[in-house]
Amino acid sequence: MVALLLDIEGSIATITLNRPEVYNAFNDALSYELQEALKQVEKDDSVRVVVLTGAGKAFCSGQDLKASMEEGKRNLGESLRKRYNPVIRAIRNMPKPVICQLNGVAAGAGCSLALACDVIIASETATMIEIFVNIALVLDSGSSYFLPRTVGYHRAFELATKASKITAAEALQMGLVNKVVAAADLSEAVKAEAAYYAAAPTKAIALMKKMLTKGMTENLDTTLDYEAYCQEIAGNSADHQEGTNAFLEKRKPLFKGV
Repeated sequence: MVALLLDIEGSIATITLNRPEVYNAFNDALSYELQEALKQVEKDDSVRVVVLTGAGKAFCSGQDLKASMEEGKRNLGESLRKRYNPVIRAIRNMPKPVICQLNGVAAGAGCSLALACDVIIASETATMIEIFVNIALVLDSGSSYFLPRTVGYHRAFELATKASKITAAEALQMGLVNKVVAAADLSEAVKAEAAYYAAAPTKAIALMKKMLTKGMTENLDTTLDYEAYCQEIAGNSADHQEGTNAFLEKRKPLFKGV
């Protein structure tokens, strides 16, 4: 069985973690295949939105501990630098929206993977857990960045140090996910979300993604300057001209992502 599936339909790319027998836990093959799939969809100009999900009952249960034990002791810092961090950077630097279709449990690095996405639509049966402390490890793959910025320091500390499993409804209340739907409706809900972004002004959205990420760490003056810089780029795009024309002509704009 291949560790990952990549399907491109129209302008929507769907990446599916495909190790359902171990709840889509990461081994070396999956981590490197995911890196390559993200590179491929970023380079493909026909792709305007990416969906990331898992096969079977889980989204991703984090590192495959059994595989790790069989491989023997490894340098975990080096493993993060080579296997996980490139995935998180690829998602955050992707100039296209990345939608997480949270179909089941997201644990450890799997939780980090979900949090790195731009939009998270969860099944009502999905759960999230920062499980690292249970094996005396620390947050990784970006969780220490995303978690406190989403839920605040005190709640993040509790989730990290107690490995508290949270339901989809609780995640929605905390602002960790955008939407929760019935399990049977998840696929259609994600398709609708992806269709929206596939028809949106992709270039402007790519700029906003960079701006929002940068805005979480920069001061106001730097942010104002960066907004002006990005607005100049957006203002010179064909999509901006199309949007303006459509507004004046009282019709729906036909954005092409350029």
